[in-house]
Amino acid sequence: MIKKYLIVNKKILPEVYERVIEARNMINEGNAKGISEAVKKVGISRSTYYKYKDYVFSPSENSIGRKAVVALMLKNEKGVLSYVINEISKSNANILTINQNIPISGKASVNLSLDVSDIDLSIEDMLANLKKIPGVSVARLIAIE
Repeated sequence: MIKKYLIVNKKILPEVYERVIEARNMINEGNAKGISEAVKKVGISRSTYYKYKDYVFSPSENSIGRKAVVALMLKNEKGVLSYVINEISKSNANILTINQNIPISGKASVNLSLDVSDIDLSIEDMLANLKKIPGVSVARLIAIE
């Protein structure tokens, strides 16, 4: 089902789509008594509203780009993982899970799932900061949703 949808920057779409969403929000929030009042306030016709209302949606702030999976390769030394955790915390990401494998040849692979909805910098910058930590040889993004 997800293959039927696209994520598109609203800057390239006709303004009417955003107005349909705005009208729907006005109705849902009680800022308009009905469809007629809402469409009048946003400057679209009722037919335009009905044509697109079931097909145009605005993602909630909590649904897009919230989770990321990061793979790390760490030296088997005391405190390395602790520095990684502190660096992630400084970027305002939240660790959801940590999966660490047994060290082989002095290195351990670690997979972190993160909530990055409140991150203060780009994920690329956070990964670059993680790579600067002594004992971190690999820090790469596996997936983001």
